Amino acid sequence: MKAVILSGNKQYTVAEGDQVLIDRIDGDKKELTFDPLMIIDGAKTKVGTPTVKDVKVTAKIVEELVKGEKVRAIRFEAKKRVNKVSGQRHQYTKIEITSIK
Repeated sequence: MKAVILSGNKQYTVAEGDQVLIDRIDGDKKELTFDPLMIIDGAKTKVGTPTVKDVKVTAKIVEELVKGEKVRAIRFEAKKRVNKVSGQRHQYTKIEITSIK
């Protein structure tokens, strides 16, 4: 069984036991619950309006702070001696899907 969940204005397709990187979540929570937007069970599909009723997706937080790949932005102008380099690393929370009920 698979589900489509919404977290931080992004949608993720998950199944039980999957580990997913989502946008960083602040707080002291150890367990999260999501209302699924869609449930896929073999050939059957349930689409919610906006969420599927009577179904919850629970997840536990595996790691609080996971840093992503470094993204570099370069500003360069020819013949002007302008060369600026800046970068950032996006922060994620790693979760594991425990159940879809």
